[in-house]
Amino acid sequence: MIYLDYQATTPLAPEAREAMLRWLGGPEDGNFGNPHSAHRMGRMAAAAIEAAREEIAALLPAGGQVIFTSGATEALNLALRGCRGDALTFATEHAAVLDCAGAVEAEGRGFEVLPVLSDGRADLAALEAALTLQTGVVAAMAVNNEIGVIHPLEAIAAAAHQAGALVLVDAVQAYGRIALPDNADMIAISAHKIHGPKGIGALWVRAGVELAPLLLGGGQEGGLRSGTLSPALCAGFGAAARVARERMAEDAAHVSALATRARELFAGWQVNGNLEHRWPGNLNICKDGLDVSRLMSDCRQVMFSAGSACASGSGRPSHVLRALGLSNAEAKSSIRLGFGRYTTMGELETAAAAINQAAEEQMP
Repeated sequence: MIYLDYQATTPLAPEAREAMLRWLGGPEDGNFGNPHSAHRMGRMAAAAIEAAREEIAALLPAGGQVIFTSGATEALNLALRGCRGDALTFATEHAAVLDCAGAVEAEGRGFEVLPVLSDGRADLAALEAALTLQTGVVAAMAVNNEIGVIHPLEAIAAAAHQAGALVLVDAVQAYGRIALPDNADMIAISAHKIHGPKGIGALWVRAGVELAPLLLGGGQEGGLRSGTLSPALCAGFGAAARVARERMAEDAAHVSALATRARELFAGWQVNGNLEHRWPGNLNICKDGLDVSRLMSDCRQVMFSAGSACASGSGRPSHVLRALGLSNAEAKSSIRLGFGRYTTMGELETAAAAINQAAEEQMP
């Protein structure tokens, strides 16, 4: 099988696996302590978590704290529902942001979804027009999970701050790959998008930003996220972050080479989204009249996507592609190819041959 769905999840890095194994022990090795216990085993587990927290923070701006969560969805919910004031976001954001609308509005706060330009980047004029003194937070993706487009985050943050609002960056697809904006106030990240384990993420919160907790209980994570932390998951996340930092330039060069070749291999397809401001490891392409379900059935040995893994099987056209102005038919004729650190050029070429052949067989 050939895996080309790096936006959905990434293969676990060997370094992350090794870091986790130490903390998955039984009674014979003693590495199973509760990190919130005061005895020696608890302190050992706590030390491992703090070491991981430092590795993760090394890829984030200075002057903030890393709050561990169950994943980026919880991190985004904590940020949006835990702050004050109205919320603004964009039409191409992840459902973890957009589906917070009801909860935010139930608190008596406003929640407005702003348009994007036809290339998928934020409509800055619409943002500036929507900002008011009641705006509490502006949420924007760094790299879109479906089309790879990079928002102008510095400009978004500058406009939000001028109005007195906080800025929440969904950096799930960007963390460990590109530099993140120093003027963000909160940043949500996920381990399994950077070759770490599933089931853990984090919210970086700038010093001085106050949030109300979603989960109450033992008061862990500075009172913002109660619950016993998993030393194994934290250690795996930390190891993945360390490797991502050490390999950032190497990984970026590899992905760029793959992207250049992919554009050649799929030259007859339409690329969705901005061609310049994008993460090259995401190629969202369309071919008129394509039956994507049939294509995926005909190419069972190639793992690719028809959109966000979170919305797969819904039968609805991608809300991201519709926000770009694509018709329902065009959106449903699009596929997403994602590649990264462990993808080889040979795998990409073999997969492209299979996909192109299967697509051509559908054409009249």
